[in-house]
Amino acid sequence: MGLTLRQFDGDPASPEPPPTLSSIIGTGAHRFDAAYLHVPFCFHKCHYCDFYSVVDADDQQESFIERLVGEVELQARHVSGPLDSVFMGGGTPTLLRPELLSRLLEAISTHLPLSDGCEWTVEANPETVTPEIAEVLAAGGVNRASIGCQSFSPRLLRALERRHDPASVPRAVESLRRAGIGSCSLDLIMGIPGSSMADWRSDLEQAIALEPDHLSCYGLQYEPNTPLAAKLARGRVEAVAQEVEAGMYEWTCERLRTAGWEQYEISNWARPGRCCRHNLVYWTGGSWLAMGPSAAGHLDGVRWRNVPRHASWQAGDGWPLLEDLERLDDSTRHGEQLMLELRLNRGIELDRLDCMVQGDGCEQRRVAIETGRRDGLLELESGRLRLTARGRLLADSLLCQLV
Repeated sequence: MGLTLRQFDGDPASPEPPPTLSSIIGTGAHRFDAAYLHVPFCFHKCHYCDFYSVVDADDQQESFIERLVGEVELQARHVSGPLDSVFMGGGTPTLLRPELLSRLLEAISTHLPLSDGCEWTVEANPETVTPEIAEVLAAGGVNRASIGCQSFSPRLLRALERRHDPASVPRAVESLRRAGIGSCSLDLIMGIPGSSMADWRSDLEQAIALEPDHLSCYGLQYEPNTPLAAKLARGRVEAVAQEVEAGMYEWTCERLRTAGWEQYEISNWARPGRCCRHNLVYWTGGSWLAMGPSAAGHLDGVRWRNVPRHASWQAGDGWPLLEDLERLDDSTRHGEQLMLELRLNRGIELDRLDCMVQGDGCEQRRVAIETGRRDGLLELESGRLRLTARGRLLADSLLCQLV
């Protein structure tokens, strides 16, 4: 298993101060594939969301950007080669005031070494993408937007406590395209309480009609410690039946396949050649920088999470304080990589698979793979092990056994 060194920050039993990222990076430069920046500001905390965010914090934006720009400048000195992707998530990065958003984008393009053709994505809620914000994004170098539309049904948006008007989604897409950002991804959620197959078909068809080049279609998760999970436990909402949600997923796979989309991961589809390169860094075990409160990073088997509290993060001196720091042993690293790469439709090459199922403690993985093949959840094809169509439906329980 991985060796968890300590959970820090606010632990009165800890005799040592929390470490900073400098304890991992040191004074040298390292090869990173990507960078993730977390901007936590939101209009409203949606009751299904378990990402770190803060609301009613307009007065904190300027000091936040000052701190985050300093973090960008400092970490950039320790990057040895060009980054292939940058992803700004949240929260809602497009909730930043235009002049502050522009300053952050300028710091990224000035200090971080970006590759030619770097994929630079910013997450956005549709109601925040005004023509002015779209122009700021394009002028700053952003070339891809990920829009959280979730549904086009006002009734289902209310069930999620989303505040946007469905009509704001096409307006956002149009504003981005007019500004010169042609690459757009839309997020949809299937299995929203009260939804039917007809609702889901309508949502997906409206998304396709906007001609994005990427779609993420996720089953709703009742994450622990969220208001939605509490409502489910109290019987105030009813989860969509598993067989109904399975039908939604199977129809999605077929509908997008016939429309010429490539399903490259369990929940992600792209036009040919437009897979999300940033997500592939995560799924293929790459290394990435993490900036901002709660952002998680990875470098050669060491992973960390910045403190998920604005005040604690803001008090740092440039290097972020860390909440968690973990060094993965070989067995844990191989198991996690096996689990992640099997999420990809291409699967994993057999010669790489061999080293991931050898050695002490790997018997469970070998048994899980053989059982998965016997049950029709895994298949060998063209020298790769991959999930079958049925296996993608049952992936969560199967892949957990591989870790």
